[in-house]
Order: sequence, then structure tokens, then C-alpha cells
Amino acid sequence: MDSAGLDLPQVQPLDRHNRTLVDNVHPPEWVSPEPQSRYNLVVIGAGTAGLVAAAVAAGMGAKVALVERELMGGDCLNVGCVPSKALIRCARSAAEVRRAGEFGVRVPGGVEVDFPAVMERMRRLRARISPNDSAAHFRELGVDVFLGHGRFVGPDRIQVSDHTLRFARACIATGARAFAPPIPGLAEAGYLTNETLFSLTELPRRLAVIGAGPIGCEMAQAFARFGSHVTLIEKTGRILARGDHDAAERVEQALVRDGVELVFGAKVLEVNKGAAGRTLLLETGGGRRELEVDELLIGIGRVPNVQDLGLDDAGVEYDTRGGVKVDDHLRTTSSRIFAAGDVCSAHKFTHTADAAAGIVIRNALFFGRSKVSALTIPWCIYTDPEIAHVGLHAHEAEERGIAVDTFTVELDDVDRAVLDGDDEGSLKIHVRRGTDRILGATMVASHAGEMISEITLAMVSGAGLKGIAGTIHPYPTQAEAIKRASNLYLKTRLTPRVKRLFTRILAWRR
Repeated sequence: MDSAGLDLPQVQPLDRHNRTLVDNVHPPEWVSPEPQSRYNLVVIGAGTAGLVAAAVAAGMGAKVALVERELMGGDCLNVGCVPSKALIRCARSAAEVRRAGEFGVRVPGGVEVDFPAVMERMRRLRARISPNDSAAHFRELGVDVFLGHGRFVGPDRIQVSDHTLRFARACIATGARAFAPPIPGLAEAGYLTNETLFSLTELPRRLAVIGAGPIGCEMAQAFARFGSHVTLIEKTGRILARGDHDAAERVEQALVRDGVELVFGAKVLEVNKGAAGRTLLLETGGGRRELEVDELLIGIGRVPNVQDLGLDDAGVEYDTRGGVKVDDHLRTTSSRIFAAGDVCSAHKFTHTADAAAGIVIRNALFFGRSKVSALTIPWCIYTDPEIAHVGLHAHEAEERGIAVDTFTVELDDVDRAVLDGDDEGSLKIHVRRGTDRILGATMVASHAGEMISEITLAMVSGAGLKGIAGTIHPYPTQAEAIKRASNLYLKTRLTPRVKRLFTRILAWRR
């Protein structure tokens, strides 16, 4: 199939880096193989879940076909994790230079961000990573790669162009796409989503971001650090409304320091495009106001890709907002067909899709009974500071009737954080009351995402706070905050009765 007919705005501009990307993840001259008579597994969608499922199954000896109509690598490589983190790193670098005076480093000329160079770097690094997800690489792994639109034409068949793929099992891994709200004039005025944002080559002087969730907050802060005047519009009363309130407050303060204008309790009534850009009509608690911007980014959620897959013909139930319906084993309403990733999961993270693909392989091909509900899923919001979380929030535990003890460490009590100038953060660890069993944790720190895995491992292995307390941590590191939290737990074990006992023993030994 020739990719020239595909609408792929995420690969604009077509410079050498994006041409390399396309040559890897949707080669224009790709020739689909002759199908096997029957496959152990056919996967529709070559994002994280689909790629992992296909690679693992083929590595175990299965006959596997992988179908992708757009770019292999899915959102993560092309319009998600990879490009966004490349931009965030550049934005953090700009912020670090602006702070250099705090560390005795003078920057006489100040900070000037070369936005075209920032975007060129992103495209170059994305292209560099893309061979891992390429069609050629998966062919080398033994996977039959079909580039084209696949749809079910029966309970055990998928049609791709003029090829019919028969399967014993199938996996739907078509992912999700950005949701555009029904705001009058929005479509006519034009807007950005994560699928088009990374095609920019010029920095918007004025940028409005609708939605203060993870994507909205990350990109609002990054573009403010690049030099845009950013207005972040949120219908609720705070950013990151679903998470820990204290953690969100710390990030909110950081956004304001970086120059982001926050507009809470706001509804966008309409959008109009004019010669000078776009005009948003906002309704807030204080009345109505007009906001003029050059670009508008929509970051209010994602919807699953379930259209035109022939799911009805396959006996697979779905809805357009919740996606494909699956049980705890990721089996759909068809016994032959499973699903994984954003098309069926409430946790739309790359690492969750990876884990879900493993569940599909075990359950679909090897009679396994692995459950999604058994997963312990950490996640991270890549603002600066970052918010990393795993397990339950305290309010969620209370809603389930679980009593918890919470151990809190402020980063301004952690030596390395103070020395790094990154002491505006905290760690909360929640344990089942009276035990060291960790139920959840939230960390706010410059690199919280790099540290949450220690707590996740303790939860999965059952090590608990005792296990962390008995583990030597190098000094000085910011991860020492986790050790300090475990020491707070140990102090609770030293009750007055235990202390009196120790006093007697030590007196006897003098």
C-alpha cells in the first residue's frame, strides 16, 4: 500500500527527519506479504499494545500478522510520549538557564529560545528512535506486516485491502485519538491537538490551552517556557482535578511562576477566526470575556478508535466513548478476540498498554487467566515538578472503607533536593493502618517519575515500608525521601511500652 494517500499531518514538515520516520513506520513502497493460511494471532493496530503483542507472540513461535493503516509506533512514538518529552526537555533547559543566577552562574545575554531548532531536534530524535517500531524490524522478528485499513468481515477473518487474514485469535489495539468538544466555530477556526501540535515550526506568540489535565498542563508550561503567552482554560476550579489536591497545588504554583495565565470555572462559548488569529468567547464566574490568541490547543481527553473496524460483524460489543468492552482477562464479547491498550482501557498510558499486551498473550495463546485488576500501575505527569503516583489516593482508600496511615516527607527536608534547588515537592505514602503494607503513594519532585518505581516494586513484591527501611540508599540523593518515609513508619513502632522495655534492657546491660 502506498502511504501517499494517507492524511498524516503529524509528519509535517516533510524534512529529512520526517521522511526517515515515514520510511521506517509506514514505508511508501511497502509490499504486504502473502497471508498464511491461518494465523495464531492477528493484531489490528501497531501502537504500543499491538507492537508488544505481535513481537512477543512471534518470539514464542506463533504465526502473527500485524495490521496498521497509519504510522507504526502509534501515538507514543509519533504524537505522544516521544515528541512531547523531547519538547519538555528543551523547555526545562530554558528554565534552568533562567534560574542559573541562583547557582552563581551569570548568563549576560539572557535566554533566547530557537523554537525551530527545538522542533528540529524533536523530529531528529523521533526519527532516530523509529527503527525500533519499523515495519522492517517487525518483519525481521517474523511478523507479517500489512499496511492498510483492516476490518473484521466475520468472527475469524480480517480484510486488509485485497488480503483476507484468518485467525485463531485476534487482538484489537487501535488506540485512541484526541477529543474535540462541540464548541461553535471551533472546526472552522482550526485548532491543535497532540496529533498536530508537533508539526509546528514557529512559536505561537499567544497560545490558549483548553483543559488542565496532564497534556494541557505539560504543554502549557513547556510553551510558556519557550516564550509564548499561554492561557490555560479549565472548567473546574483547579488543575489536575482527579489527582492529589496538594500535588496539584504545587504544580499550579510552578505554572504561574513560569507565566501561565490560569482561567478556572470557564466555558468556551464560541471560537472565531480573524485576520489576527482566533478569538475565544469565554464565560466565567465574573461574566464574559474575549481572548485573542494565535493558536488554540485542545487537551481535554481522548476517545477510542472503534469506527469502521467491522466490530459488529465480529460480534464485539463497544461504545464510542468507552471503547471495546472487555472482561478482566481482556477478552471481548467474542471468545476469539481480545483487546489491549487505549481502545479499551481507562488507564491510557504506554506502560499500561505494554502490560496489557502481555496479558493478552498469556490468555489468548496459552490458556492463561491473568487479570488487569491484578496490575499495579504507576503513572507520571511530566510537568516541572513532576507528579508521580501509584496505587490508591487517601480519599480513594476511605471511599473503600480502608483505614490508612499517611507518612509525608517534604523535599525541603531532603539534603540533595535542597542542594539541587529542587526542594519544592513532597512525598506521601499511604499504608493500611497498623501495618507497613503500602496502598499508594504520590510524589512531587523534579524527577518523580524516576523514583516512583521503588515504591511500585515494594507494593508488587510485598516488601512494604519495612523492606524499604532495611534497604541502603546512597547519600545524597532525592530518592532518600522514600527512605525517610519508611523511617517515619519505623518510629511509629517505637510505642511508649516498647520504649520502656528497651530502657529496661539497656539499663540491665550497662
